[in-house]
Amino acid sequence: MELKITSLLELPHIVAKIIEFGKSQNIWLFEGQMAAGKTTFIKEICKQLGVQNNIGSPTYSLVNEYATIDNTIIYHFDFYRLKSETEALDYGVEEYFDSGNLCLCEWPSMIPNLWPNEYLMVNLEVLINGTRKIKLAIIN
Repeated sequence: MELKITSLLELPHIVAKIIEFGKSQNIWLFEGQMAAGKTTFIKEICKQLGVQNNIGSPTYSLVNEYATIDNTIIYHFDFYRLKSETEALDYGVEEYFDSGNLCLCEWPSMIPNLWPNEYLMVNLEVLINGTRKIKLAIIN
């Protein structure tokens, strides 16, 4: 599936489509250049899924844990600063992936050999006019 967004005003509508498309997957991988909007999309996803606490980028902590209003846990990863896949393994990323909880992962290209067998790939591309092109694919 391919979507386009030209304004942040469209974000809730586009994110609702992403949630519907990816609802069968627990692992969502977000790829895109720096400042493509990965964290912005994840914040809106969490908001729509009922997270009420502060949603921020886990750039320095690797993972943030959010609870939804119905006590479901969502994990938000940022692998950008990893120097090796071993760091992710030492942090227990496989246990998070196997938890059954939704895992939203920024910069998964930093851990290509650790991706699970099934996931939703979300590719964000910034076009010349600032429009974001979002490509969605369920991999299994």
